[in-house]
Amino acid sequence: MLDLDPAETFRQEAAELLETLETVLLDLGQRPGEGHLVDAAFRALHTIKGSGAMFGFDRVAAFTHDFETAFDLIRKGRIEANHDIVTVALSAKDYLRILIEDPDSTDEIIGEAIVAALHRLVSGLEAAPAEAHAPTTSDQAPGWLIDIAFRPDILRNGTNPLNLLDELRDLGPCTVTARLDDVPDLTALDPEGCFIAWRVALRASCPREAIEDVFIFVRDEMALAITPFDAGASRETLAPSGGLVDADAETAPASAAPNPSVAGTDRPVEKTEYNRRADDKSSTVRVQAERLDELMDRVGELVIAQARLSQLAHASDDLAIKAIAEEIERLASGLRDTTMGVRMVPMGSLFGRFRRLVHDLARDLAKPVEFVTVGEDTEMDKTMIERLADPLVHLIRNAIDHGIESPERRAIVGKPAIGRIELSARYVGAQVLVSVQDDGGGLDTARIRAKAEEQGLLQAGAGLSDNEVHQFLFHPGFSTARAVSALSGRGVGMDVVKRTIEGMRGSIDLATLPGRGSSVTLRLPLTLAIIDGLLIRVGGGRYIIPLSAVEECIELTAADENRSRGRSFLSVRGELVPFLRLREQFGAEGEPDPHPKVIIISTGEVRVGLVADQIIGSHQTVIKSLSKLHADVTMFSGATILGDGSAALILDVAQLVGLGQMQAEIDKMTEAA
Repeated sequence: MLDLDPAETFRQEAAELLETLETVLLDLGQRPGEGHLVDAAFRALHTIKGSGAMFGFDRVAAFTHDFETAFDLIRKGRIEANHDIVTVALSAKDYLRILIEDPDSTDEIIGEAIVAALHRLVSGLEAAPAEAHAPTTSDQAPGWLIDIAFRPDILRNGTNPLNLLDELRDLGPCTVTARLDDVPDLTALDPEGCFIAWRVALRASCPREAIEDVFIFVRDEMALAITPFDAGASRETLAPSGGLVDADAETAPASAAPNPSVAGTDRPVEKTEYNRRADDKSSTVRVQAERLDELMDRVGELVIAQARLSQLAHASDDLAIKAIAEEIERLASGLRDTTMGVRMVPMGSLFGRFRRLVHDLARDLAKPVEFVTVGEDTEMDKTMIERLADPLVHLIRNAIDHGIESPERRAIVGKPAIGRIELSARYVGAQVLVSVQDDGGGLDTARIRAKAEEQGLLQAGAGLSDNEVHQFLFHPGFSTARAVSALSGRGVGMDVVKRTIEGMRGSIDLATLPGRGSSVTLRLPLTLAIIDGLLIRVGGGRYIIPLSAVEECIELTAADENRSRGRSFLSVRGELVPFLRLREQFGAEGEPDPHPKVIIISTGEVRVGLVADQIIGSHQTVIKSLSKLHADVTMFSGATILGDGSAALILDVAQLVGLGQMQAEIDKMTEAA
């Protein structure tokens, strides 16, 4: 049996709570008047404080106490949330993270300074209790009708509903009616489930917030409706038809009552919705990432073994073996898709990390920025998500530092004072396009060209297009910053982005409009584990082309060869497409096939043809990384094992497209000469 370290369990749960707290605080900074955000922050702080004390993290509990108190004052209306409190709370969140992960590395002076800053803010904002929260008729009444329905699994989470009813009784005299409409038959009853709902008639002049506070830690696991009633209402009016039960009662009566209704509507309290959730079995399980990687490796080996079986079955005349091979192929394909689905993670889990980055950079650079995310539900392999984080950090920093102008400059050119950065993701075929777009001044092409000439990367007066000039931004050590700062000027960043994206078998598109802004689009495959590929033969070797990059396959006829007249161009429906002869690129030996085939591949708007001897067919490709000895072999992104046990190299589409463009430019220059 696996022994779990309680402290490590707390660290994992605290990391999730801190991530939630950061998101809530950033939302609160933009919408300080929304009470549910304050409640969410208070719940996160209270849970961290209580769990920290339980697991021996006393410094965490002591530090969190002051911020929990501050947000409790905000909840009660004693003080108002503002930008300064949110800023200090974000600093406290960062300190808490270090205090939990590595308490020995933290300096208590920093924590004391953060708490002192909070005390100064609170003491300056706190008003007298009578002024700060004078109850109105809307939030305080002579009595309340309270309808309560918990999720069936509330007992498994350690919550005792009777204790919550006792807390309501502490607010004043009350009667409780149990509702048994949703209790299933005895044969179908889950003894660990909670199927009883309650209606409470509370005769106390207390604010609505006092009632809500009783359920603050279970609000996400229940339906709650609170309705005021007149002071002159009789006992019979207040009592539901099922009879009255005192709050001290240990058990509920067997009599059932009609379903309670949410205040102001005819819709019943959503107890039935919770039952549907339980029936859907839509629960989640925390699994270590290493186990998912191991599962993916096992599935990859299964796919290779299945390809071997299919090849043997194809060479056999035994129909039973062929049938079994087809069934195994179907099951392996389904298992592959299911396993890849388990590894898929929504982009929102990545996008949320950058809100704090934008918040801090906008503050440090004095550039107000609106950060917008689109396509958070787009999913990618978790490995891709992890590797994509650093490139996006560089792109967002550049967008704020270099792209977005200062408020003064934006006012001169007639732009809103607040800049805008949009981070989006969307599917395009078997690829995911991740874009970082800003509404800044755009790229200064003349300055980039001048800097490239200054560094000897470009000859003066060379005839390059704007797009070709912009590619110098990805050159190592290249920077157009006039001075070195904490954020830029060292020429490190964009070259790292390019290397990382190309290492993920992706490509980068760069677009800009002077004065309007820039957009950087990353084209990425969905996964780095298993892909659908097109198996081809060049000479005696076999190679894989990612099927997502293949547009069409055509035959290279003798007429096409003669028409090209030595140039590497092919006319495809009136459009000239450059092509590469893979036999020449790979130095293949032997006689070429008399009927070569051309595979048209593309990245973005660029199309290139690859001439091969034979197209064998589609192939489920398990990607294996090349060794460090092959790091300088740029035309291949990996390898795979075929059904007969031999290896096939996977072609790097981006590199081949670039090589095809280069060959086309050479042909044009040769023809012009």
